This record gives sequence, structure tokens and C-alpha cells, in this order.
Amino acid sequence: MHNLKPITPLGAETARVDQFSALTIAEVPDRALASLTAREGCKEFREKASAFLGFELPSVGQSAAGSAYAAFWIGPESWMVDAPYGGNEDLARQVKAAVEGSASVVEQTDGWCRFDLSGEATIAVLERLCNADCQQMAVGAVTRTQIHHLGCFMWRQDGVFTVIGPRSSAGSLHHALMQTAQSVCGLD
Repeated sequence: MHNLKPITPLGAETARVDQFSALTIAEVPDRALASLTAREGCKEFREKASAFLGFELPSVGQSAAGSAYAAFWIGPESWMVDAPYGGNEDLARQVKAAVEGSASVVEQTDGWCRFDLSGEATIAVLERLCNADCQQMAVGAVTRTQIHHLGCFMWRQDGVFTVIGPRSSAGSLHHALMQTAQSVCGLD
């Protein structure tokens, strides 16, 4: 009998939180993700997706959220659906059933890692790591950018910048965030 237990993208049993004087970097492993891409010619897609999510799909470079789900734009007629993992372990199956063949849905949860950055040094750290104009990003804005040679999504939420990167490079992404945070905030 296998004795398997889940680990975070950084390889631990619990999520890592790094605290600096003006910044917190928190690993967030408890989110479910599924990509959603409309199929060509399926006019009922948006109606079905909106009925399931509880809100209209966001436009280019934006996100939207309801009580149970959030979604952000990732490409033409494509979105990433986000939900708490507890109760949504099968998020892709739920979304696929809701859109009834009008979209392609792919499980994404274990393909990505997530770090939430908060505190007054957040923008200073991110400006050193990527070319996204973090200062000008409004709450709800999402962009795709390079951080430490990794293609990442950057999502500005209320009081938090979320960085979503490839899970296979979680250690490298975390290292870049930590090194830059130490440069900006000093060693704590």
C-alpha cells in the first residue's frame, strides 16, 4: 500500500511564508485551476460559462470574481478559472460539465505554483523582476510577463499581487523573489 501525502510546489508539507520588514511572500498551494477555451462557432459558450461562474467572463487583461470562483483572461477566447481547492478538487470536471461541449477545459492545478506578495515593498520588488508596469496595474488587472526567465501570470488583487508560474520551476521562481526582496528590504 502506498503512503502518499501531498506536498506544496516548494516540496514541503505546509505552505512557506517569508516575512520581510515591508513585504510578505506567501506560497499559496490551496487553489484549484482549470483553463477554459471557447470552441469555434459555439455561440452558447459565454452564457453557459457565465451561468456556472456567476459573472461575465472578463475582457483582455482583466479578471472577475464571484462568491465561489474567479477567472482571468489568458488569451483570445481563453481564461483560467480559479477556486479554493477544498470542495473543487475536480474543478476541471465541474467546468466541463457546465459548458456542455462548448469549450475545451483542461486541468491546470498541479501545473502551476502561486506566490502572493503583499506589503509596501511589493511594487519595488516586482519592478526589479519583470517589465510589467506594476505601478499602473489596476486591481483586477492580469498580465503575462517574464520573471527570472519564466513565463508567469501577474494578477493584481486587492492588496496583493499574485504571481503564478510553472510548478516545475517553483524553487527557481521563489529564489528570484527572495533574492530581490532581500535586495529591496534588506536582510531580516
